[in-house]
Amino acid sequence: MKTRLLATWILGVALTSCQNDFLTIVPQTALSSATFFKTESDFQQAVNGAYVPLRSSFNDRAWVLEEMHSDNTYYARNTLYGAVDPTENVADFAVPTSGGVTANDNVLQQYRLDYLIISRANQILALIDGTGIAFTTDASKNNLKGQALFLRAFAYFDLVRLFGQVPLHLTPVVGREDAALPLSTTDQIYAQIEKDALAASTMLLNKATQEAGRATSGAAKTLLANLYITQKKWALAEPLMKAVITNDGYQLMPDYNQAFSFSASNKNNQESVFEVQYMEGSAGYSGSFIYRFIPSPITAAELNPITGTSNTQPTSQESNNIPTPDLIAAYETGDKRKDVSIGYVTLSQSLRVNKTYPYIKKYARTHALQGNTGTNWPVYRYAEVLLFLAESLNEQGKPGEAATYINKVRDRAGLAPTTATSQADMREAIFKERRVELAFENKRWFDLTRTGRVKEIISAYGARVKANPDAYYFPKGAVPPPNAFTVLDDYYGLPAVESALTPFF
Repeated sequence: MKTRLLATWILGVALTSCQNDFLTIVPQTALSSATFFKTESDFQQAVNGAYVPLRSSFNDRAWVLEEMHSDNTYYARNTLYGAVDPTENVADFAVPTSGGVTANDNVLQQYRLDYLIISRANQILALIDGTGIAFTTDASKNNLKGQALFLRAFAYFDLVRLFGQVPLHLTPVVGREDAALPLSTTDQIYAQIEKDALAASTMLLNKATQEAGRATSGAAKTLLANLYITQKKWALAEPLMKAVITNDGYQLMPDYNQAFSFSASNKNNQESVFEVQYMEGSAGYSGSFIYRFIPSPITAAELNPITGTSNTQPTSQESNNIPTPDLIAAYETGDKRKDVSIGYVTLSQSLRVNKTYPYIKKYARTHALQGNTGTNWPVYRYAEVLLFLAESLNEQGKPGEAATYINKVRDRAGLAPTTATSQADMREAIFKERRVELAFENKRWFDLTRTGRVKEIISAYGARVKANPDAYYFPKGAVPPPNAFTVLDDYYGLPAVESALTPFF
């Protein structure tokens, strides 16, 4: 494994700090820290900028690496479209990796987006406590600082769960030599995430007073609890989730369908702990992920009932993130979440014998124009807070207490209380409940890795795909590639392009 890796630092170069001497030249055609970061408004703009990479991350990459790289979703092979190896390799558990690195573009782009968040957060955190900057109130300053800390913790948590070890940058990069650091250990990265998320939880405003769409104290506590659960520090996660439940004003929406935003409404609702913001329209803030998930080739007439657009157009792209038969079978009889989460469409032009495909219905919200939606992406919901608490209680030997919280989730789904009473049975019940409650929210892969069940579950899943390709959306005669389901590692290789850029090897 290589020990140094170059991180991509776009803003770190643009907003470089300047030494206070007569040789310093302040850029006249670009922002720098010598001309920016002078007012509260400047820091507000910088914090806004730190959120921006989340839109590309969740629209383009996170679902590939964190949901389609599981037994929840697969791709619908369209042999007329041609190969899209970087994405298919992820879904097929066949990402080419050598010497601890991979050339897979999904890996590269997600890595860069996470580090872009980190670089912007680092610039804010390096300067926000400087002298001569007037903030309206200390609470206002702390709220901005807390958001930067939360975003840095969030990005590092994504990176450490994807790669295990990455460079730990905590100060702005001002030149290429600064950009290459040794890989920090998983424990070192966990420690920094804990430090940042804990500080953020005390600085951020709660949901009632925070501007909609921004990180809240409840979001920071949920992130911290997620970290503790990943580390199996159950006793530390429990009080955090109890505090969110008791004090932070969240609640389950009465109808599961109402837990998710529409294109122009129901955003950041009472169940939403943190979600990525999109806005329909021409301002450049829209999303299009539902179009990446729709089975294809699809005619305009087949697509219009799903999207409701005024300019519906046919598509013929490779289809991704298609619900697997395995996930569909995981829903219990009478589970209201199934029909909310999964819809079906018949494609007249499909080369498959069975021309009916499932699709992710919970994100298929009607909107005005093709490829331009404002549907937000749910990152943390109150339902997950309840399941986090149930899990932390059960792992401390309290399955009876855990039942209280899993049953709140099941009750909304129209299901009877869990029958699990032992710790082992409750563990499995929570694992299964998370799968259907949080389907298509990028949770499944991390649940497999943190519970040590990748080889057990994915090996069996891969065998089913190979034995019956037609059931997994392959046209007649098409089959998975020979190397499918051969790379069952808990972590991805680091991006080869970044490795090649470093001057140290």
